[in-house]
Amino acid sequence: MIFPQETLNCDGTLLDLGTPKIMGVINVTPDSFYADSRQEGLDNILRTAEKMLVDGADLLDIGGMSSRPGAEVISADQELHRVIAPIKAIMQRFPEAIVSIDTVHAKVAREAVAIGASLVNDISAGRIDTEMYDTIADLGVPYILMHMKGTPETMQKQVDYENIVQEILDFFIKEVALLRQKGVKDIVIDPGFGFGKTVRQNYELLNDLNLFQILEVPILIGVSRKSMIYKLLNCTPLEALNGSSVVHLLALQNDAKILRVHDVKEAAEVIKIWQMMEDVKRTEE
Repeated sequence: MIFPQETLNCDGTLLDLGTPKIMGVINVTPDSFYADSRQEGLDNILRTAEKMLVDGADLLDIGGMSSRPGAEVISADQELHRVIAPIKAIMQRFPEAIVSIDTVHAKVAREAVAIGASLVNDISAGRIDTEMYDTIADLGVPYILMHMKGTPETMQKQVDYENIVQEILDFFIKEVALLRQKGVKDIVIDPGFGFGKTVRQNYELLNDLNLFQILEVPILIGVSRKSMIYKLLNCTPLEALNGSSVVHLLALQNDAKILRVHDVKEAAEVIKIWQMMEDVKRTEE
């Protein structure tokens, strides 16, 4: 049996992944695909952060650029203008919070870490900013490595795979090895649900998610209210909470360690039910 890394060193705080963790999404953007996740004004951002932490969030992921299909990559300076004040405010109000910066720019990663962020979540795997990997190695923070073909603007035009699971696994094998060579110790992989994949391809990935354990690193999934759910169920992102919870449970059963979600309370309930089922299985063995 393969045992993936079960802790992340977040600026001296060890995040124990022996039990699944919840990453709450705080979008400080005007155009994220799920309108209810868009946060404006520091007071509103702080209320959202507080609610997520009370509801059970272990991490908060702050993003200043939409990565919805068709979205353009904004400049590092524009992104910094959106994220720096919210990160400062959250760290001042909740100094024990573990904050992740969701960015494709090395400059944004560096400045966010300087003011309190302790993880970097990069949807581009260093493809948009070639300085990202060296920056992560220099900062010494955990790095969330995601698979995506192209950019958010072009990704849905690049959905051809001979074997999607094998191709993404090969991608991660190569990139994890490169990051290790550069000295990056804490790596999390994200298969990139919805990023350059059809609805069916997303479920093929979900079905074989446990195969990614061969990399011996934690698996994060971001499926909350995405099109793989609302298109399949013929509903809207607003109506996709129930479907999100179902997919979260399936992901936990296939060895996901971090759920990146809009709805923290409901994700915590999913984890609680999953934990009970795991306890029952162990008792019966």
